[in-house]
Amino acid sequence: MQSSWTWVKNHDIISRLDNGQRVVQEIIHALRCHEWKQDDVFAVHLALEEAVVNAIRHGNGLDPAKRVRVETKISAQRCWIQVEDEGSGFDPREVPDCTANENLEKPGGRGLLLMQNFMSSVEYNEAGNRVVMEKVLD
Repeated sequence: MQSSWTWVKNHDIISRLDNGQRVVQEIIHALRCHEWKQDDVFAVHLALEEAVVNAIRHGNGLDPAKRVRVETKISAQRCWIQVEDEGSGFDPREVPDCTANENLEKPGGRGLLLMQNFMSSVEYNEAGNRVVMEKVLD
């Protein structure tokens, strides 16, 4: 699908949660400026926040010596986001199914499920330290 990106931004931040929040807020503001509906903004916000927090907290272990890179492209109909950390990565197929009865009361995995459900596509690189998400409006 071709798209004429009208907002493109690359962030390279120190692994601190407050830095991640600033990036998330800037991207959400850009979506609102593109007149995205509130439900769609909410969906991207939830998935993006989860990806950025996971990169900072789990990927980089809150290590301020490590960085998180967030690349974003937005148009009136699409939002493409790549989040990459400097951690060793993970295999998303090995994350236990949080909807299985034996995992209902265990923490973990819910954020990945939310990302999958709120975005049109979510893909990880082989190392598991980069996620690419896209939301395509109907």
